[in-house]
Amino acid sequence: MTGWTTGPARPADPDAAVLLREYMAEMVRRWLGRPERPGEVDAALAEMPGDDLAPPTGLLVLARHGGELAGCAGLRWRPGWAELTRVYVRPAHRRAGGGAALLAAVEAYAGDAGADRIRLDTRSDLVEARALYARHGYREIPAFNAGPYAQHWFEKSLPARVDDAAAPR
Repeated sequence: MTGWTTGPARPADPDAAVLLREYMAEMVRRWLGRPERPGEVDAALAEMPGDDLAPPTGLLVLARHGGELAGCAGLRWRPGWAELTRVYVRPAHRRAGGGAALLAAVEAYAGDAGADRIRLDTRSDLVEARALYARHGYREIPAFNAGPYAQHWFEKSLPARVDDAAAPR
């Protein structure tokens, strides 16, 4: 994961908006099996907006590789857990540890926010994503939602956080 840095951003921030649009364009292309046509990415973004990936409902994390904007991942806060979404690494930065860097970052943020686990759904055609999640300790679970594109569901338990005030000294 050398050369990777991560940090929070708002979905409307210019860098975040670029990455979220690239993510959705790739999802549209892969779902349809062809290049996207004018308006299809806008329609997909309207169907599945990411503006809730900001406090108080969520969090968006951007990744940079060697200083270059390289990827993103989002969390939505649920009671006691977090939902992972919008995991994306730009093609030029793939196979360089970006997925691992993003997962480590969102897991830390989720744990710090009090989540005891992270859940996600994904599609069958996203084989690389499913392999990434499995490599990092996510296990397939029964469906926990009925999303229109959800075909596989994963969960990872997060380590218990020790409250600093209650920690032995």
